[in-house]
Amino acid sequence: MNMGAIAFLGAFLLGTLVFDVSEDDLFAGFPGDLFVVLVGVTLLFAIAKGNGTVDWLVHVGVQAVRGRIAFIPWVMFVVTSVLTTVGAVVPGAVAIMAPIGLSFAARHRINPMLMGLLIINGASAGGFSPIAVFGVITNGVVERSGLPGNPGLLWVSSFLFNALLSVAVFFMFGGRELLSRRADGEEQANDTVDQDTEPEPTSGGAPAGRTTVATKTEPDQAVAGLNAQRIVTLAGLLVLVVGALVFDIDVGLLALSIATVICVLFPDDCKGSVGEVAWPTVLLICGVVTYVGIMQTIGTIDMLGESVAGIGVPLLAAFVICLIGGAVSAFASTTGILGALIPLAVPFLLGGEIGAVGMIIALAISSSVVDSSPFSTSGALVVASGGPEVRDRVFRGLMRWGLSMIVVAPALAWTIFVLPGWL
Repeated sequence: MNMGAIAFLGAFLLGTLVFDVSEDDLFAGFPGDLFVVLVGVTLLFAIAKGNGTVDWLVHVGVQAVRGRIAFIPWVMFVVTSVLTTVGAVVPGAVAIMAPIGLSFAARHRINPMLMGLLIINGASAGGFSPIAVFGVITNGVVERSGLPGNPGLLWVSSFLFNALLSVAVFFMFGGRELLSRRADGEEQANDTVDQDTEPEPTSGGAPAGRTTVATKTEPDQAVAGLNAQRIVTLAGLLVLVVGALVFDIDVGLLALSIATVICVLFPDDCKGSVGEVAWPTVLLICGVVTYVGIMQTIGTIDMLGESVAGIGVPLLAAFVICLIGGAVSAFASTTGILGALIPLAVPFLLGGEIGAVGMIIALAISSSVVDSSPFSTSGALVVASGGPEVRDRVFRGLMRWGLSMIVVAPALAWTIFVLPGWL
């Protein structure tokens, strides 16, 4: 069953029958902004995929790396990290890059988990720069709490952590096999057919001819030049990037608006695009986030954070806070977690037994790496950007990876930045 539907049921039953939460409070947890982002972005790129614009972008991208397939995921990592470094919100950067990256993955047989995780990690890598949203929020909370901070070290540490994690991801999810592959080599392999293979008949009974011709010319036709519809779509994608990154316009509303304009201009070609929106993913993510909203309303999250104050061992308390940051951020807002948990750590950080800078870095990494969870905005966008044939597999893979990061990321960050006491 769709877990979103189950989550809505749980939120309704627990909220109304057990905790007497009002309907207004219950619906207040529904992520309207995330709903619009998922629908708007997937609709826009469904249109772009249907009219061949995405195929054209993929073709240009492969030419840029001279056919070296192994470079493509790393290009996505670097570009996404640059976007967030200069100030793009992490979900906005992922919303722009994930549909393009997953199209590359489908076209060139790259594991979608590899592509999706490098895009998410790239977004997190740049997300703590001094001018990025995560960085501004974290450094602001640190300053208001009277704690010592180091914005530059926070950014560098986060970038290196995510870069090294991406190296592990690259080799865990098929990167080694990509090292020996080139786009031109793949096309030649696909164009090769056994001479003894009997040609398939066409609908009229005549031989269809050699598979060589069909497989060789089809990709060329898919990327053959720019027509009016592709030019308008490319202009729309450019408006999306500039509007979201430069003018800070909501990426979901902007994407939905651009998609609607394209549908008005080319109605016959866009009739089936709404059906391509990842509606099961929308239900799944919105349901789970609504349930987490009920947990926040009844005080479950606050209870977890405040209980840390009763731990008498500072190192253990620091580790528990990192675990809480990872666990909650995997299902909720990373921004909100950073703003809530840092103040909870103030009492024992002011005691001097735990290095404040190291603790802040560990908490920031613990709360952001888990954005790969499919219940977080970035993970949800990657799931929604995958084709229907891989969407369930990507969801399960990101769920396993994201849930494992709830433990792995805090453990590594605590071990590197808190335990030695060097920060």
